[in-house]
Amino acid sequence: MIARNETVLSGAQSSVLSTHKVLRNTYMLLSMTLLFSGATAAYAVVTNAPPMHWLVMLVGMFGLLFLTSRLRNSAWGLVSVFAFTGFMGYTLGPILSLYLKLPNGAETVMTAMAATGGIFLALSAYVLTSRKDFSFMGGFLFVGLIVAVLAGLGATLFNIPSLSLGVSAMIVLLMSGYILYDTSAILHGGETNYIMATVSLYLDIFNLFVNLLQLLGVLGGDD
Repeated sequence: MIARNETVLSGAQSSVLSTHKVLRNTYMLLSMTLLFSGATAAYAVVTNAPPMHWLVMLVGMFGLLFLTSRLRNSAWGLVSVFAFTGFMGYTLGPILSLYLKLPNGAETVMTAMAATGGIFLALSAYVLTSRKDFSFMGGFLFVGLIVAVLAGLGATLFNIPSLSLGVSAMIVLLMSGYILYDTSAILHGGETNYIMATVSLYLDIFNLFVNLLQLLGVLGGDD
């Protein structure tokens, strides 16, 4: 009986250590990929890179996502995740250039960046300190994301600025929810691969920033 209890305790301790390792590696890799993504975005701004064709962007994004998923258990997965985040940063460059050319554009970009960082840190800290399980949000978030994508397509096709603004607000809320969900998944063992955990959190942050930028630009009278 004592031996069995010791085995259970040892297993629990091993699980906790494994979770902490995934968390540590995820946040370390996330920090590095965000810095690299920022560098490629800055390069695109400095070189005045033109906006990427939507088809090239989609193929590049989903292609690198697929490659990263396939290589997630090997060292090449690290190369792939940097390629993916670097590519995403480069696609962000032309958007930043557009805002930086507007009155108070630099302030808008910095405010969006600060707000994104603040939201991410606050929500992550809440999950890590409360240790709440947000896995129940998965279905709601997925449905909400599908609705947002369809509404976004409608806003683009029919040129409805108010709908586009509403979609941006919706995505900000959804990405905030996904930060809770993805962080909880790491904490409770739902995601045990730190490369894929990094990709999930990176996309949460990326989409949160882009849509906050659009909201702040409109509310600030820049658009």
